[in-house]
Amino acid sequence: MHSDVMSNSGGGPYYWCLRHNRVETDNEVCPASRTMGPYETPAEAEQALTRVAERNEQWDAEDARWTGEKP
Repeated sequence: MHSDVMSNSGGGPYYWCLRHNRVETDNEVCPASRTMGPYETPAEAEQALTRVAERNEQWDAEDARWTGEKP
């Protein structure tokens, strides 16, 4: 069972839990199929979904340039 507070304040790795929408650590982490990471800091883990969206946008633009379509 997970608590609402990250239990490891001493260091990473850190994961973003897609189920609970929070940072988790090795001490208390959901299965890999429900997490993103590992990340070195809690801040990096918190930004996981933002980074994915930015990368997807970049890749979509690259795909559009490659195929000659407009993004």
